[in-house]
Amino acid sequence: MSAKDNFLKVKHLYNRAGFGVSYTDLQKLSKKNLDKVVDNLLKDSQKDDPINLVNDFESKRQLLIQAGLYAKKDLNDDEKKMRQQIVREQNEVSRDLNIAFITKMINTDAPLREKMTLFWHGHFACRSNNPFFAQQLNNIQRTNALGSFKTLLIEVSKSPAMLQYLNNQQNRKGKPNENFARELMELFTLGRGNYTEQDIKESARSFTGWMYDKDGSFIFRQNLHDSGTKNFFGKIGNFEGENIIDIILEKPETSQFIARKIYKFFVNDNPNEDHIKELATHFYNSKYDIASMMKKIFTSDWFYSPENVGTKIKSPADFLVGLSREFYVTYNKPQVLIQLQSSLGQYLFNPPNVAGWPGGQSWIDSSSLMLRMRIPSLVLNDGEIDFSGKADPEDEAVIALSRTATTNANAKMKPKSYVNANADWPKFLDTLPKGLTPLELTEFLLQPKLNAKITAMVSDNKGLRSTAVEITSMPEYQLC
Repeated sequence: MSAKDNFLKVKHLYNRAGFGVSYTDLQKLSKKNLDKVVDNLLKDSQKDDPINLVNDFESKRQLLIQAGLYAKKDLNDDEKKMRQQIVREQNEVSRDLNIAFITKMINTDAPLREKMTLFWHGHFACRSNNPFFAQQLNNIQRTNALGSFKTLLIEVSKSPAMLQYLNNQQNRKGKPNENFARELMELFTLGRGNYTEQDIKESARSFTGWMYDKDGSFIFRQNLHDSGTKNFFGKIGNFEGENIIDIILEKPETSQFIARKIYKFFVNDNPNEDHIKELATHFYNSKYDIASMMKKIFTSDWFYSPENVGTKIKSPADFLVGLSREFYVTYNKPQVLIQLQSSLGQYLFNPPNVAGWPGGQSWIDSSSLMLRMRIPSLVLNDGEIDFSGKADPEDEAVIALSRTATTNANAKMKPKSYVNANADWPKFLDTLPKGLTPLELTEFLLQPKLNAKITAMVSDNKGLRSTAVEITSMPEYQLC
């Protein structure tokens, strides 16, 4: 394999398995055997580095619950102030948690672990108004991101965030709640068409009593569990939740469903059925070892085929994290990252529903594409941004941008702010080899193969900094 081929393959690997790679690291890695590069990528992502932002918030919240201030209608002034203060803190901590996750992706030296955490964050989509629960679930996904899918599935299923979100706290003997049981099979393991309504009913009975206590710890309440005989996928027994998960994992359809989702996330939105079958068989035979499946993907020739390179639309998280890592960006007011996320349609910790973000072509419409193309110059040149549109993840992004401050009197009516970010240009330029041409920089920054139009656009008369801003503002930069 030529040095140029290896250079392009390692670049593709780090764009998909992480959030990009610096030119300096890419040059070093390109001199190594590709299988060894993959092994090191997996090895570097073994260490667990949880987010520990939310510690004492839950205890304060419980004081309110015990005092009955959440449910109480007629509050006196002191009680109103106390409740408002906790709600305010809850919202602030939730925002801080969001920023902590995206900042971790920007700064991590274990990119594959964080990329896998981002994948599981969308796969096990969950909304929780309790930042303590949300942090706990995010750390479960991080800890088990490259481990056993069975362990990950059980831990997610026992997390208070998921038990609350899918109403299993209300699932009890004689009054089964089927919400969790349904989504467990439809969205987390088997996919539609691979189970019956009767399977859902029997599964729900098996998960009765799976709840969490006031400290946010899982608890199995035996007195609320239906201990009767169940008939699940033709198997008969006095099943509990773990038994149901074991039976689901015995079915090859589960490995096929997970392999397909991972393939669409890391390889191509249009799955190759032969590759899916190959991956699913490997995953099943490895007893659902996630790291083993990822190694299988990253060491397969087809992963590096032209149809799989530069053909995926970056998710908003991928785009923002990749840009920030590439140019060593510091956000002086990190709250702008939340505004950018919501305007681009991927507000972390706030999926649109339990199915998560649809991804693929849905990331881009005329409004969001224009925003995406303007963000690099705003972030890299500290432009001004107009957040006069709604900034909710469930609304269409309606955001207008301006690179420079306006003196228009009407502008005072709109909530404008500077992105207030600093790209470390000296550090970025220092990673580039001496004598690198603007065209070579363009080849590095873009994943799709350069066409004649792009080649003609790139002028050797421009400096590398100007070229970088121009190239990252092109539609092609939105592909990885």
